[in-house]
Amino acid sequence: MEFKIYKEFFMNRKIFVLDTSVLLYDCQSIHTFAGNNVILPLVVLEELDKFKDRPGLLGENARYVNRFLDQLRLIEATDGWKRHEQHDINYKFEIQGCIPELLPKGLDNKSADNLIISCALYLKNNHPDSIVKVITKDINLRVRCDAVNVDAEDYFKDHIDNDVASVAGWTQLNFSDLTVDSFYDEGKLLLSDIDCSDSLYPNQFIIGKSENKSFLGIHKNQAIYPLQKNMKGLISVEPRNSEQTFAIEALKDPNIPLVTLTGLAGSGKTFLALMAGLSGVNPRMASQMSKILQVEEETGYERLIITRTLQPVGRDLGYLPGSMEDKMAPWLMPIMDNVRHAFKDISYFNIMIEKGDIEIAPIPYIRGRTFNNSFIIVDEAQNATIHQLKTIITRVGQGSKIILLGDVDQIDTPYIDRRSNGLSIVIDKFKSSPLAAHINLSKGQRSDLASEASNIL
Repeated sequence: MEFKIYKEFFMNRKIFVLDTSVLLYDCQSIHTFAGNNVILPLVVLEELDKFKDRPGLLGENARYVNRFLDQLRLIEATDGWKRHEQHDINYKFEIQGCIPELLPKGLDNKSADNLIISCALYLKNNHPDSIVKVITKDINLRVRCDAVNVDAEDYFKDHIDNDVASVAGWTQLNFSDLTVDSFYDEGKLLLSDIDCSDSLYPNQFIIGKSENKSFLGIHKNQAIYPLQKNMKGLISVEPRNSEQTFAIEALKDPNIPLVTLTGLAGSGKTFLALMAGLSGVNPRMASQMSKILQVEEETGYERLIITRTLQPVGRDLGYLPGSMEDKMAPWLMPIMDNVRHAFKDISYFNIMIEKGDIEIAPIPYIRGRTFNNSFIIVDEAQNATIHQLKTIITRVGQGSKIILLGDVDQIDTPYIDRRSNGLSIVIDKFKSSPLAAHINLSKGQRSDLASEASNIL
């Protein structure tokens, strides 16, 4: 009787075949199919074993899944299925389905991905009353599944609904001349006193315009305030448009610990963040950077941390010779180009690195650390997963500020796209937080040719 009830209960559930890419991308994915059945093909277990010794998130995710599967061994199986009550999921390690004989002609029978397809075909034939679906981050695997009539889809837990390319971080509002005059006289505009039908996010920037007048402001605490325009200490920087003015305001505001800057290549993201970071480091040390510096105030930042994801072509970072700075040199060239542009020299920048005032910290090596009183720049953040950026943001200690830079049109990491990369998700999740601000720099500043190429090529 119990088995009959269990069988009827099983038939009402979907069967999800998990690819290794999903488990390595998010170790919690093993728990996220509540109310359904999860199949783990034997070939996936073999692939997980290859990653368990890897540094960084890949190794951590593989080890987490392996430990969870080890705990499943203690659960008594029913008809091959092991039920985990806490997550309301039935698990099964599929062995019989992963055989080359089940593959359609033309597919390599030694490919791990194709063996997953054979497993799905086996389950589809043996469970005709159930929905069988392959879950994978691998685009090519999804395409191959479609070709052999196997349902497949991406892992959507970390997808956002809207494309963040439409999120500018600022909006234009129209007012009367009297309202603009009141803004300058009172030093603020209460949202309750103006006809503002638009829903404004915390720290959203405002371009206020009337027929004859205008102002730039920022929305905080249900009011619009003038920009501080605190340019003191910002090294050789004059904003070239309103967007850069907003970016500088966000970078210099100590009450906004998280700033995200997006935009096309050459829009000034890295340059503005780097100059704000250098001006924010302890002035006694920053004053060595150049005779241009005129910093009188203590900002509280003891060091500048620069990090980014590593997408090597060929050998991994660990195989490159030299110190950590030597290993990171190819990835730091955009930073060095900006320093050279600002100061015509990089010697003081290198001195600050040697003294520890500037630290290079690759993402895979920062887990477990805490960055207090630091200005943290994460370059090329669009290539990070949300799990990598969570690791970084949760390292931020007291008195610190973190800047995420990226272009969602230039994603080099497999398995993520415009709506699933870490930068897009952070922008979407933090849009209603008073601790964050976002600006999209839509205009290129590198050169007329670079801007024209971005538009027409």
